[in-house]
Amino acid sequence: MKKLVHEPLVHFLLVGAALFVIFSLRPDQAAPADDHIVVSADKIKHLAVLFARTWQRPPTPAELEGLVDEYVREEAAYREGLALGLDSDDTIIRRRLRQKLDFIAEDLVGQIEPTDEVLGDYLAAHVDDFRIDPRFSFCHVYLNPDQRGEDVDTDARELLVMLNGDPSIDPAALGDRILLEHAYADVSARDIAGLFGRQFASAVAELRTGDWHGPIRSGYGVHLVRLDGRSGGRIPELAEVYDAVRREWENAGRLEVLERFYREMLQKYEVTIEWPEAKPNGGDE
Repeated sequence: MKKLVHEPLVHFLLVGAALFVIFSLRPDQAAPADDHIVVSADKIKHLAVLFARTWQRPPTPAELEGLVDEYVREEAAYREGLALGLDSDDTIIRRRLRQKLDFIAEDLVGQIEPTDEVLGDYLAAHVDDFRIDPRFSFCHVYLNPDQRGEDVDTDARELLVMLNGDPSIDPAALGDRILLEHAYADVSARDIAGLFGRQFASAVAELRTGDWHGPIRSGYGVHLVRLDGRSGGRIPELAEVYDAVRREWENAGRLEVLERFYREMLQKYEVTIEWPEAKPNGGDE
């Protein structure tokens, strides 16, 4: 029982249940409660704060009086609109109300404080989402197929022999111009794929260090590549990715709360879906 009290999933389920109870207690009709509009001192302070945030100064007495008058009109219009049913079948209002329900769920989830043990368990259960990619240091010589035509592979092989035969040659002085760096240090496999393409990144990951290799093709053309160093991918410690793990844990909890809330709320309704003969996707099933 003690273990269940500290189980985050139980917390999320309790939040979802609480959320459902809150809204199940609402009146069946959304008509105005009465004809008495009260503008409290706290509401007036709130209006003044909103004004100050917008205009970078407090409102004058006349401006504050105008804000209060505008709020009274807005409240009266809101109540009359509900009484007349103006909120019915209004897509914008329907979406806004659902957003407010979702925001309440998010606020409730945000009040749950996870322990390092809980976040560590979440990290262990989702290692692929947080795994640190392998990283590579390499330099390359680029050969442009548009300029060299059918000779590009022959030129690449000749340059490969030259580079491996004389380590003193400056590779930056060889090859054709390209809007990329000649050398990269400690770059992730994902970043290499973003710069050169997946085929190139996969080929670089298989190279042995120290020698020139090629030709290796990318989306730009042909390359000769020397791998200077690599570090293997690994699962990070919680401290390294704490913020990311907590963010994903909270998001998973929010989704769990919303799913439970809507699932229980829908149990109050009998849902009938009258599909047209031709469904929206054009299928008959």
